Amino acid sequence: MKYESAPDLKEKIKDLVEVLEMKHIELDKVECFRSYGTNSRRVIARCHGLPKVMQLGMKTSPFYVIEVINERFGKMNEEEQTKVLLHELLHIPKTFGGGFRQHDFVNRQTVERLYREYKRRKEIKSKKAQEVVNFSNVDSRFNSELNNHMGNESQEKRIGLVEKIIQNFNANKKEDENKEKSD
Repeated sequence: MKYESAPDLKEKIKDLVEVLEMKHIELDKVECFRSYGTNSRRVIARCHGLPKVMQLGMKTSPFYVIEVINERFGKMNEEEQTKVLLHELLHIPKTFGGGFRQHDFVNRQTVERLYREYKRRKEIKSKKAQEVVNFSNVDSRFNSELNNHMGNESQEKRIGLVEKIIQNFNANKKEDENKEKSD
């Protein structure tokens, strides 16, 4: 067997843990590896924990390693890989003590439910990020307009100009929404 550190999988694990708010998982005590040359026929991935007695003997804290069997895992599409990683994360108990949750808890139904929740939260996050980008574009146009026209004008004129800019903003926003609907 050959083992190789997998920082790309660690990043994916980090994303899953953060998006799904799996606060019990201490990311600094989880590592990911790819293995090559296994004789096992059905295994795609494994979650290894450092048992309590080993922790005591080594005077160390709990630690987990997620190992993917590259010959199988590498052939999967992104969705399948994500589900496999979720499956392995589910083996880590809330106590984060070195033990494991068994397959009565870690099953296809639980993985599917969590995967759907992950996708839903990622979509919401993506939409919020897009709104921020759209707002920052509007914000820069607004500031530019304001700077170009404000000068030494009276307070009344400034208020009038701001009202015009807000009207333009609302009109542009409606236009953008109509474009999105037609697409």
